[in-house]
Amino acid sequence: MNDNFRELKSRIRKLDDLLAGIGTGNVQFAQALSAVHRAVKRGDRTRDPPPELRVLLDKAETLGRMVTGQGP
Repeated sequence: MNDNFRELKSRIRKLDDLLAGIGTGNVQFAQALSAVHRAVKRGDRTRDPPPELRVLLDKAETLGRMVTGQGP
């Protein structure tokens, strides 16, 4: 696995933990994280992650911060 992909997977695991803790009450956050998971499945882990994946992950992280009250 590419080191950049490894870093993204770590960030995704943190969001998965957040979702597990809050449940699916925040639909936008749950959908954003689902979109990230779909993009990871389509991605080639031997190459750098595509910019689209980074955009989706940033959006999910922003929504996650809003859910936890840490601001955008």
